[in-house]
Formats: sequence, structure tokens, C-alpha cells
Amino acid sequence: MILLTDIVALLQKEKLLKEVIIDSEWMYNVDDHLCLTIEHLTYDSRDVQMNTAFFCKGLHFKEDFLQQAIQQGACCYISEVIYQTSLPAIIVTDIKKAMAVIAASFYGYPQNDLKIIAYTGTKGKTTSAYFCKYILDETTHHKTALLSTMETILDGKTAVKSKLTTPESLDLFKMMRQAVDYGMSHLIMEVSSQAYKTNRVYGLTFDVGVFLNISPDHIGPVEHPTFDDYLYCKSCLIENSRFLIIHRQTDYYTLLTQKAKVCGVPFVTYGQASSAATYEYKAKSDGSFVVTASNNSASNLDGCYHIRLLGDFNCANALSAMIACAHVGANKQQISDGLAKAVVPGRMEILHARDGKTIYIDYAHNYLSVSQLLHFIKQHHLNSRLYVVLGSTGNKAQSRRADLGKALAQYSDVAVLTSDDPEFEDPAKIMDEIQVAIDNDQIEIKRIIDRQQAIAWAIQHAKSNDVVVLCGKGRDAFQHVQGQLQPYIGDVEVAKKYL
Repeated sequence: MILLTDIVALLQKEKLLKEVIIDSEWMYNVDDHLCLTIEHLTYDSRDVQMNTAFFCKGLHFKEDFLQQAIQQGACCYISEVIYQTSLPAIIVTDIKKAMAVIAASFYGYPQNDLKIIAYTGTKGKTTSAYFCKYILDETTHHKTALLSTMETILDGKTAVKSKLTTPESLDLFKMMRQAVDYGMSHLIMEVSSQAYKTNRVYGLTFDVGVFLNISPDHIGPVEHPTFDDYLYCKSCLIENSRFLIIHRQTDYYTLLTQKAKVCGVPFVTYGQASSAATYEYKAKSDGSFVVTASNNSASNLDGCYHIRLLGDFNCANALSAMIACAHVGANKQQISDGLAKAVVPGRMEILHARDGKTIYIDYAHNYLSVSQLLHFIKQHHLNSRLYVVLGSTGNKAQSRRADLGKALAQYSDVAVLTSDDPEFEDPAKIMDEIQVAIDNDQIEIKRIIDRQQAIAWAIQHAKSNDVVVLCGKGRDAFQHVQGQLQPYIGDVEVAKKYL
């Protein structure tokens, strides 16, 4: 719980307070302090209890939501806008920053009780986070929490489907408090560009920040208006980390390292052999990779390591996790054991049909991830035709659609366009925007809106020795359609069904 007077003091300290509107004198005690006790925080009018402080936030916020909250027992509201109600109001200059500041205090600053590793990047965040989780489980005896795009694990073992890559600040601090109460000592989390764009992680400083890569993505009217804005939001991880790990071969490497130096954040780098990185790796054909560290590196990570996920890019993800976990206490043996056990649901899952065709299932959903995946598969199936099934999300990341068309033009033999979380957009329109960017007349294009039918078509038409690649959904159990979560059995189960 928290007193209203404490909330006001917090907001004053952060220079977020605009004004306090109180109509009732009884709310002041003899010391002229606001004596109202807040026992619950929410921004959802369906989640209001007695003595709730209600946050009026969001682009689509309606005054009706506030009225519903009042009817359910809200005792005050926090907003950038004054509404016509007798309820006590705290008016702020930035509702998202205010929500983060208040939530951190309400939940007792749980970040102070956790070692936090934070990942950002256009691709590889989830895979890298799982590598970290498996390593730290060896170190902490399963006292590591995880907040990823796919799953949320707060007690070290029980996974639930995530709603956002990075939760809203109010949910984030609540989850962190739950993790601490469960006895967790470490937290690994993905930090999206939107997390900084919308202040979901405002006020948080991470023990280790990892910058994987950057390429155009999430560009559109409801996310980032320009790539420059996207890059800036990604780079905000730098000044909010105590120690930084940067991929030596990422685009804008010089800009990122210069920012780290200006911010006074110590950093190390990693990359493929001959990249002049602090830690270099060389992939071997059997799925293992060899790490060589420069003389000035603090951790002794030299040696050969084994992972279950194929591809050079996964070796890079694994190395980033190795360095991060070593920085928070993992030793070489724990790192090796964790990597050898690590699996990522929906990442590089492979099924084999009796007639010789191979099916790959992966969450790849933007140019960088799809092109790397298809390039790897092409190298390992030189004489096979590639049937690639994919779509793109609706109402966000519009620029991604042309990028997916570009990847299909480079690597696919048959492009099967379908739906992938279309939300409020017409999936046929999204498919049009992908198709127009497939500037290769040699590629056969098939359009099937129903995703299960699209996968079935690809599997049934692929011949022996052909490869079917299912991109985007992995084991995701829902499709986002018209604001609703429609149940979906996941690409893996669909593939098994039609095999």
C-alpha cells in the first residue's frame, strides 16, 4: 500500500506533478497531508477494487473507462487530463512515466533484489534469453525468472504465455515483486524498442544490457515513424545499463560504442572470428562452436561449447548469453552445461516426413530473422526446393511486409502467403504488400488466408527432399484477429497433423 501524500511527493521529486485536485477537506490530516491510503493500482477498469488508484492512460482511453472504475470503487485517478468528477485527481505531465515511478514504489523497488540481464535487438532476443535462463538455472538452482516475447516465468519453472515482449511498467514491477517473493535471485528480460518509446522501463537500470543487432523493423504510424526513432529507442538500453555487451558486427556499431563511452558505461564486444571483438567464436559443422577471448577479457570463456540449435546466428546468441551470465556469477562449467541443455520452444524445430521432406518451424518474422533462417536452410539443403509459409502482423510494423517479400525473393522457391495476427487489417491486403515486393519471377506464389490450410497445402505439395519452412508463429497458441485472441494450435501441431 502507499499513501496519496507519498505519491505526490514521488511525482514532485521526478518533476512529473502538474496539480492535485481535492474537493474534500476530510482527506487532509492535522499535518495538512493527504491521508488517503492506496491499496491497489490499475489502468484496467475491469480490475478495480476498493481503494484503487486508477491510471487514465492509452491512445484510445475513453472517459467511460474512468466512470466504470469509479463505480467499481476507485478512490482517485491519475491522468494527464482533468475529467469532470468529484474523485480526487493527480494530474501529471507524463502518465507513463508517472505510472512507472508509482508502481516501483508501490511494489517496494523489487529491482533492487534482483540481478537483471536485459536484451534488445531486432532479432535473437528470445533465443538469447533462453540460453541465459538455462545457464543461470545451473548457477542459481532454478531461481531465475524470465520475461520473454513467448513466455513469462516468475517462479523459475512455471511458464505462461506473454502478452507483450516488455510488459507495461505497472505489470512489470508487479511481476518483479512476485519473482522476488517466489525467491528468485535473477531476472532475464527482453526490452523492446516500444518499451523505451512508451516508458515501460522508465527508472530501471539493468545490471547487464545486451545489444544484439539492429535493422529496419517496427516502422509505421503506430510504432516508430522513422528508422532513426527506432534506433534511438533501442540505444536507450545503453545509458540504462551498468555493463554492456555489444555485437561487434551489428549495423551502427560505431555509433553505439560511442554512446556507451559518452555515457561512461563499460562494455565488451563479441562476434565471429576475425571481427576484432573481445570474444570471438567460430562455428563447427557438428553444431558446436569455439570461443576465443582477447587477452584483456576478464572472464575465461575460451573453449568449445555445444548447443542444440543450428546456425551461426545461434552461436552468436549463445555467446552473448555466456558473457552476460559470466558477468553475474556463472562459471565456465555451469555455462557449458546450461548451453548443452537449452531448448527454445518454436525456434528451429525440425520435423521429418517419411517421404524425405523436412519441415522447419521458427518464430522468424522480420527481414533479418527470416533471411538468416532461409540462408542457413539453403546452405544445408542445396538441392532442395524451399516452400516458405509466412504472413505479417496487422496494425503495426508495416515496413516489415516489403522486407519479408525481399527475403522471399532471395531464398524461396515457393512462397505461400497467409495470415499472421492480422488484427484489424484485412489479411489479403497484408499479403498484397508482401507479394508486391517479391521481385523474382521465378518464384511460385500461393495465397491462402487460412493458416492451417496454407501449411497443409505446402506440406502436401512439397516433394521428397523438399523443405517446408513455417515462419512467424512457432508454438503460439493464438491468432490476434479483430481485437480478439482466437485459439490456434500452433504451427508445430499443424505440421504434425498434416504429416
